[in-house]
Amino acid sequence: MPILVTLDVMLARRKMSLSTLAETVGITLANLSILKSGKAKAVRFSTLAAICQALDCQPADLLEHRPSPTDLAKSNDQSTGSLK
Repeated sequence: MPILVTLDVMLARRKMSLSTLAETVGITLANLSILKSGKAKAVRFSTLAAICQALDCQPADLLEHRPSPTDLAKSNDQSTGSLK
């Protein structure tokens, strides 16, 4: 998936456990674990905002766009006008 979740990095920087964040934000530990592992397919903006508030960070500190090589190839094909 081209979106990488870096929640574990921010938790380490803030010296906060996942369970403490779950309690602070009011999210189940299981749902937060799914997000942290990158297995989540979506995240509500209200959840993202609550996590950012608890960790004193920005959404970009938690999410990173990293396109796959296939996505990059498609993007290059479209920008050069090649058709496949």
